[in-house]
Amino acid sequence: MRSVTGPTEHVVIVGAGLGGLASALHLAAAGRQVTVVERESVPGGRAGRLSLRGYEFDTGPTVLTMPSLIEEPLAAVGEKLSDWLELIPLDPAYRAYYPDGSTLDVLTDTVRMAGEISRVCGPREADGYLRFVDFARRLWLLERDHFIARNLDSPIDLLNLNLLKLLGMGGFRRLQPKINDYFRDPRTRRIFSFQAMYAGMAPHDALAIYAVIAYLDSVAGVFYPKGGMHAVPKALAGAAEKHGVVFRYDTEVTKVETRNGRATGVITAGGERIPADAVVLNPDLPIAYRDLLPATKQRRLRFSPSCVVLHIGSTHAYGKIAHHNIHFGTTWRATFDQVIRKGLLMSDPSLLVTNPTRTDPATAPPGRHTYYVLAPVPNLETGPMNWRGELGSRYTSALVRTLEKRGYVGFGDGIEVQRTITPADWADQGMAAGTPFAAAHTFGQTGPFRPATLHPTLENVVFTGSGTQPGVGVPMVLISGKLAAARITGELS
Repeated sequence: MRSVTGPTEHVVIVGAGLGGLASALHLAAAGRQVTVVERESVPGGRAGRLSLRGYEFDTGPTVLTMPSLIEEPLAAVGEKLSDWLELIPLDPAYRAYYPDGSTLDVLTDTVRMAGEISRVCGPREADGYLRFVDFARRLWLLERDHFIARNLDSPIDLLNLNLLKLLGMGGFRRLQPKINDYFRDPRTRRIFSFQAMYAGMAPHDALAIYAVIAYLDSVAGVFYPKGGMHAVPKALAGAAEKHGVVFRYDTEVTKVETRNGRATGVITAGGERIPADAVVLNPDLPIAYRDLLPATKQRRLRFSPSCVVLHIGSTHAYGKIAHHNIHFGTTWRATFDQVIRKGLLMSDPSLLVTNPTRTDPATAPPGRHTYYVLAPVPNLETGPMNWRGELGSRYTSALVRTLEKRGYVGFGDGIEVQRTITPADWADQGMAAGTPFAAAHTFGQTGPFRPATLHPTLENVVFTGSGTQPGVGVPMVLISGKLAAARITGELS
């Protein structure tokens, strides 16, 4: 593994997102002096917080899996997860709604889930589910230990017996055909493959190695941190500060100062110079290159789809929904083709609806309810739409009408507060191509082919976050923080 050369006593981390915070904790544990510089007044990055008239909304991810990956950076400094966060297991993890009117609860207890699948889809499908769980668990353990939780500098790093095992398991087949080996019902095929969208790919294009996302989502367990997802970065930042990490909030970095192939410090918008022996960059990787680093030719990346998110504060409650709800449209492959290939809005939307007040009533005023509605849309490169015009409000109204048709009776009438986030807003927040999901996980942007955590020419500049290895999603970003720290310390802690 290539690592930072020269002194590394004082590390400046630009950005207090989940990757930057995990990196800060691992570096503090290794005895480094760490300063985190964050342009916002709170930690979190994409996992931020929006407060509107007594309603509290998570601005980024709403699905939390693998809490052990939060526990790891805390344990590095001797802290216990339970002292910082209260995690509530969600049961069901999701409730899936299908166009034929049927529903399927995703339960993380495999015995109960097999029973649920047998009830909805028949016993043969339940047998396929149990075989899939065995496959996906083995796939996750193999990938986690030998491919995901490693800094990869070149494809040569993958040449070992574990790669042969991955090939033997069918990891480099396409995801949808691999899922179809286990499931025959279109409903189960959808619920165990839709997660490919998180990786920026359609299930029929993604590699089968991304079945691990379905494993994390549907088998390993989904949790809700009391207070919302923003409680996670608050906890990590609080623990880091307790152990000597210095936080500079409301401070924007405008440039990484370099000399003779090394970073020597960062310059803030106020003109202050903060010296550094090494710099960790948590902003979206293409934006970090564009705005903070010396001009250099960058490879062209293919980006994941974006999304429109509705933050809704409402007077209306819906007793039949779960915390997380997936509403599938009639079309399947055509939906992915519209968003990913053709740059079009979904003609028959599939939507994620999260209802946090079902688990945590304190996120809304008494008797009120919060909803987070996510609709995949093209990114600004695939579908350069004018979201700054009337499109945002028109699409919001269209999504509300869709929800009302799918059982959320009177949804529009119950809205007290509303905020719509579009690709234009993601771009304004510093996300390349207006997507919060970073570069897509194509074969050429996966593993050693994804931008590395260490800058190719600046020997003490390191990256963390979803744009670098291992990739997109809260678990991967937390791992990237550890990998970034390892580039500086020279070893994984």
